[in-house]
This record gives sequence, structure tokens and C-alpha cells, in this order.
Amino acid sequence: MVIVIFDVIKPGLLTTIQDLGRKGYQKYGLAVSGAVDHYAHRMANILVGNQENAATLEVTLIGPTLHVNETRTIAIAGADLTPYVNNTPVPLWHSFTVNKGDTLSFKGYRSGCRAYIAVAGGIKVEDTLGSKSTDLISGVGGYFGRGLVKSDTIHAYEWRPYKKYFPRKLSPELVPTYSRKVNLRIILGPQDDAFTKEGIDTLLSAEYSVTKDADRMACRLDGPRIEHKIGADILSEGMFMGAIQVPKSGKPILFQAGRPSVGGYTKVGGVITVDLPKVAQLKPNDCVMFEQVTLQEAQEWLQVQEKMFKILQANC
Repeated sequence: MVIVIFDVIKPGLLTTIQDLGRKGYQKYGLAVSGAVDHYAHRMANILVGNQENAATLEVTLIGPTLHVNETRTIAIAGADLTPYVNNTPVPLWHSFTVNKGDTLSFKGYRSGCRAYIAVAGGIKVEDTLGSKSTDLISGVGGYFGRGLVKSDTIHAYEWRPYKKYFPRKLSPELVPTYSRKVNLRIILGPQDDAFTKEGIDTLLSAEYSVTKDADRMACRLDGPRIEHKIGADILSEGMFMGAIQVPKSGKPILFQAGRPSVGGYTKVGGVITVDLPKVAQLKPNDCVMFEQVTLQEAQEWLQVQEKMFKILQANC
């Protein structure tokens, strides 16, 4: 059964359909893609009773205006872009019901960069190589491989809750805050030996600002040069989420979900998994500082987070 859940009145700056990504195809040149902020995406799905990998709408800075065609439970998590239903503000990190004929809109930016709209039952698009995610580089997945435009129609799976549904609210201690100055914990490598001691010290002490060249693929940072020993070129190798690549300019680039599959410049380190959502919420003129941590610390923090997700998913 085809259910049109939303008509797109205005698409916003960039609104795409994303799940947790297209795994296993980087070796063929396809980006993993998926939600840039995996934390907000997963939480939005849990709040409406979906599996964590269900497709959501990823909204960037300027939100869309959507006409609701069927009464349904939804949740919005991530950046505060001032969501409204008709003339009433609605909460973030809560589930709530929109009714047929309602208009969901966003009045303006307050904090963060990306928000996620989850619909109970999940957004329905065809899987492409095992994922519903939009890959904007290759033009595959999601809604014809592109961002939404005016007059698009968004479909949802049929939804019948197996038990009486009650609105859910995320505990305040689990709700992140988005600051204009962000501390990112990193693990050095895999080419940290290509940099001088002074270069590494600069990375770990300087403040960097996000330039206007920031999107789903990467954020270019401006600040003190990170000094190489010889040069920045290496044989092209796989690019990972959170990689901090330093080309010959000495200015770092933070790679995100829409990154290319390979890169040919030295990588001085990588942002740990639990801090990747902070990268997802960066926007031009935000400031970043880096802090070195150990692999063991990063693994322990990730284990705590994943245990929390398992508990929440089991109770949704």
C-alpha cells in the first residue's frame, strides 16, 4: 500500500533521505553516505518506535515546509531549527502526532546544523545496494539520488502500532547541546609520523575555524599550518569517517558521511566515533580544538554509548 505522508511545499536548504549508510561499496568507489549525525538519527527513530536504521529526513540549517497527508507519529532530533506544526512550536527530542492537513515547518536557526525527522513506520524508498541513503556524489539512493525539491511526495510504510502508543521524551541528560566552540577527541594516525613534532603540537593546541567549505562530504578548517616532515602526498587509500586529512596547505579537512571512498593526502588523526555527531553539527565560523585520547578510552566510551542505545531500542 502506497502512503504519501508528506508533500514538499518548500524543500529547505538541503533535505535528503538518509539511513545509517551504504556499507561494503567503498572499494567500488561509492560513498558510504548515510546520516551525518548518527546519534540524532538513531534517537529520532527510537522515539517513534522504529529500528535505528529506518530512513529519516536529514535537514540542513534551513528546514523544509511539509504538508501532512496522513495522521502519524513523528519525532525531530538534532539541530534546533525552530520546528512548528501549523502555528504551534513543537519540541525536539520528543515524539508527537501530526494530523492530516497539518503543515510542518521550521522558523529559523537556533543551534546546531542538521536535524532529523523520523516518521513512525519509516520513510519508504527503494533500497539501492542495501541502503536507502542519498549519495549526492554518485546521484544514487534516496529520492532519485538528490535533495528534495518543491512538489516532491514523501512516502511512508504502513504503520499500525502493536500496542497503545504513548508519546516519548528523551531524558535531558541524553540530549546534546550544540556550542559554537567544540572540543573533538581524536586518535592520532594513520600517518601522524609524516608530521613534525611542532606540527602535532600545533594540531593539539591551536583553535581552528570552520570555513564556508563545509558540507556532507567534509569541513575545511582554517588556522595555523600543521607542518609536514617532507610532503603531504601518499598513495591513495580508503577514507574513513572522521578522518583529519592535511594536504600541502597544512590546513586540516574533517571528513564526514558523504566523503569520497579514497584520498591521497596524509591523515594526521581521526575523530572518535562518539564525537562524530559534534562534527555533523558544525557550520561556518564555528571553532574546533582537538584533544588526543587513547584507543582504549575511545572504545570504552563507544561501548557505554552502544549499551545505552541497546537499552533504549529494546524498550521502544
